[in-house]
Amino acid sequence: MVVVFSQASDHAQAVFQMTLGRWGPYTPFLLSPAGLTLAVWLTRRFFPGAQGSGIPQVIAALHISDQRAISALLSARIAVGKVLLTLLGLGVGASIGREGPCVQLGASIMDVLGRFDTHARPRPHLRRAFVLAGGAAGVAAAFNTPLAGIVFAIEELSHSFETRASGTTLTAVILGGITTLALVGNYTYFGVTSVSLAVGPGWLAVLVCSLAGGLAGGLFSAILVRASRGLPGLAGRLVIGHPFAFAALCGFLLAALGWLSDGTTYGTGYAQARHLVEGSAHVPWDFPFLKLAATVVSYLSGIPGGIFAPSLAVGAGIGKLLAPLVPGAPAAAMVLLGMVGYFAGVVQAPITAAVIVMEMTDNQTMTVPLLATAMLAFAVSRSFCRRPLYGALAERFLIALARRPS
Repeated sequence: MVVVFSQASDHAQAVFQMTLGRWGPYTPFLLSPAGLTLAVWLTRRFFPGAQGSGIPQVIAALHISDQRAISALLSARIAVGKVLLTLLGLGVGASIGREGPCVQLGASIMDVLGRFDTHARPRPHLRRAFVLAGGAAGVAAAFNTPLAGIVFAIEELSHSFETRASGTTLTAVILGGITTLALVGNYTYFGVTSVSLAVGPGWLAVLVCSLAGGLAGGLFSAILVRASRGLPGLAGRLVIGHPFAFAALCGFLLAALGWLSDGTTYGTGYAQARHLVEGSAHVPWDFPFLKLAATVVSYLSGIPGGIFAPSLAVGAGIGKLLAPLVPGAPAAAMVLLGMVGYFAGVVQAPITAAVIVMEMTDNQTMTVPLLATAMLAFAVSRSFCRRPLYGALAERFLIALARRPS
């Protein structure tokens, strides 16, 4: 499912780019508002629970035992809606990723399979193990990073190492990895880079990227956490009273940001990040700022879609922008450190951030600098956003479920 979803995501972005090429750069000013409005309407009408990244829903599901409540967050219906509406968002230029949705997709599939347990007595710990394994397999298959899938399950989803769930998680990740290899072959998400960072003045890059990445990532997370409690002023009243008009406004802002960035802020940001890693990209100097803004706007609109890939693109742009400040460090190393610094600042899961970037670029020589940057960025981010993003958003889902009539 993840492989099919990934290929469909690439096709949706290609269709959007073809539309721009045929009808011109002003097309998103009509297409994006209409598409985001439609996506929000479909989400509210047919697929409640599919909005946003999907990772907070999985975390929330791990903290409840009532199957009815879990079904409001994980189900076959939600999985279908998550895939279709994420594709719709990518098809109209939203700055969203597919990796977060892959976590909810994997967890939903495993939860559905877990309900076929024929034993008379329910086994909550087994259902929890299935959900955890499905989420980990989703990350592993989305990035082709099996180690990151396991670390993500421990550090972000469960926040602990569970002996009873570890075997199930490991098995799911292995089988997911084998399936991915069989279908698309062995590949690295962002290609291969052999850049290294020698001990010496070049290590100033670790400090620079961790400070910038942690600051930007922490502010990004703080905005989304604050927005989850309700936007202030006119924007908040618009969301509550006229959610579809707010979605259309977000679509217009998204188009404006795309026009200002010469089209680089549309979609996942995968192409820009990969080219930056390879040293072949020529993105505007303000790309990371505009991409960050486009991701915030896309998320606030209420459509399904993740923030993994856009965050990695923002981080790569930050590293590229800061490269001239540290002449002793290779520009490619700055890009990697920028990616891990910003990503760690956003998700506040430093080990996951370092492992994902290391595996996605097949570069073990940068392991120590990546880990150091991730840990420092995590500390900086906590100064601006005390609660981890996904945990805070999961809490909002738990509160909403508690308020539902029984």
